[in-house]
Amino acid sequence: MALDRPATEIPSETTSQQDNWSGQTPRALGYRMPAEWEPHAATWLSWPHKEASWPGNFTPIPRLYAHLVRTLARHEPVHILAGGESLFPEVSRLFQNQSRVTVHDVRTDDAWLRDSGPIFLNGKPGAPPALINWGYNAWGGKYPPYELDDLLPTEIAALTGRNKFTPGIILEGGAIDVNGRGTLITTEQCLLNPNRNPHLDRASVEKYLTDYLNVTNILWLGAGIVGDDTDGHIDELARFVNPTTVVAAVEEDPTDENYAALQDNLRRLKSFSDQDGQPLTIIPLPLPRAMDYEGQRLPASYCNFYIANGAVLVPQFGDPADHAALDILRPLFPGREVLGLFARELAWGLGAFHCITQQEPRLAGG
Repeated sequence: MALDRPATEIPSETTSQQDNWSGQTPRALGYRMPAEWEPHAATWLSWPHKEASWPGNFTPIPRLYAHLVRTLARHEPVHILAGGESLFPEVSRLFQNQSRVTVHDVRTDDAWLRDSGPIFLNGKPGAPPALINWGYNAWGGKYPPYELDDLLPTEIAALTGRNKFTPGIILEGGAIDVNGRGTLITTEQCLLNPNRNPHLDRASVEKYLTDYLNVTNILWLGAGIVGDDTDGHIDELARFVNPTTVVAAVEEDPTDENYAALQDNLRRLKSFSDQDGQPLTIIPLPLPRAMDYEGQRLPASYCNFYIANGAVLVPQFGDPADHAALDILRPLFPGREVLGLFARELAWGLGAFHCITQQEPRLAGG
């Protein structure tokens, strides 16, 4: 295991990382957001420590994270943000024999790095490595404090030596999914929600997505599943598994409260085309049966899988649909091991494996 203990002072927005290339956008400079299945340099996570994120059931969460990290480390390097005088040494000891795990002494507010962290970009071979420093407000100000998490893209830019673009708007990584060829899927419920960027209309949001992610084709779904406190993140609803194929969460029971929204999303998906005007292949993915904890329905979805080098990590909930989801996904990822990992306790935090991970792509030509 490698240890990384940077200076305790949090980097400011005036660090040496160049910001915005004198106002030029990633698209203008030839950068893009790669698809998740493209080769990774590493996976990044924030170590869980906020017990209020799993109220009354936090005890198993660090153990679940440790198993996830060790599984990922078989396939690629893993970077963990775990700062502070107690957390840094504790997490460092856990992975002291793991050569592909690096623990960084970087403090965080919470563990959902998919949303609080940066989106890594790739440019043309030889281009300076870069990332996007989106703003973060804990899903519309729902869970303060979040000031440390809002700084994480700047922290990671300093750790990786990547330049950063700062659009100046709120956007979470779990709200978007791309095919790496120019098409992006998102939801109206999230990206058009006034609790994120009340000054932006649909056209303005699309302009940011186009300029900063270098996409040309934006596909809008409607609403998310019940219990999702992110206001409809796409990683619970529909995911690209290759440039032309999307798996979509479906509910077949008309009496279920998710039925109408998911059927509407499915209809939209079937009407969409990719960036070249070709229809997408849509593959339904079942939901597990309704899961409740202390009277609250959990947003459990098999779409919240994470694609790593050589593996796909799929949440399992102790439900009969667990095996069906794996059987659907395995043929879609030839050359990768599709692994089911138990995530029922993690779902009490209202997320799963995709929500807590963020991929760093291998540099173009690297």
